[in-house]
Amino acid sequence: MIIGALLVGVSLGLMGSGGSILTVPILTFVLGQQEKVAIASSLAIVGGICLVAGVPYVIKKQVDFRSVLFFGLPGMVGAFGGALMSKHVSGLVQLVVFALVMLLAGGMMLRGQDLTAAAPLARRRSWKVILDGLAVGALTGFVGVGGGFMIVPALVLLGGLSMHRAVGTSIFIIALKSASGFAGYLKVLDERGLSLDWKVIGVFVLMGSLGSFAGTQIGTRLPQAALRKSFAYFLLVMGAYVIWHSVR
Repeated sequence: MIIGALLVGVSLGLMGSGGSILTVPILTFVLGQQEKVAIASSLAIVGGICLVAGVPYVIKKQVDFRSVLFFGLPGMVGAFGGALMSKHVSGLVQLVVFALVMLLAGGMMLRGQDLTAAAPLARRRSWKVILDGLAVGALTGFVGVGGGFMIVPALVLLGGLSMHRAVGTSIFIIALKSASGFAGYLKVLDERGLSLDWKVIGVFVLMGSLGSFAGTQIGTRLPQAALRKSFAYFLLVMGAYVIWHSVR
């Protein structure tokens, strides 16, 4: 469990994403938690780690707070609504949707700038940015993840941010949306008579926060192209694994 928590933190510090991509499978397949409990716990864990992991990026001025405001706040609304919608489907369906989104995001990152002719975020109309945040927030709330694996590509491909700056910005957007999505999941768990294991959550937040600092240091030493490609392949591998494990 401790090794898994460290890996979650390293992933968030390194790529501004991957926390829930690792946390949900670890909680579900390794610790044996029920899917919806694992999803809710993942939001609490990732949100807590992000509050710590974002500090080095603020110090290095690698956070675009305009993107945090216009993308993150609408994302909170979408995440809360997406979490409430999840009560109408099974945990298995959520895991499969979760994996499909990872595969799509990985493919987008590999294709890179050819995917879009969209204007950089700074020149996009505010209402379009807000709609982007709502849409991504609803999807990430529904599948129960912070959504960095969708936020980072959106900030790079649609927002025109550098990979390093997108990572730092993504961490704060994830923290906001995770908090909102977790609040929505508390109602879902209560209706189903499910409860959280706060000890597990605490261990993951503590060890993951330590891992995030290591990930941040590693990330600043890697070229953006290599970081982007590694991130994309990581999404493809994890997405394929979750689908295989869910349907076999």
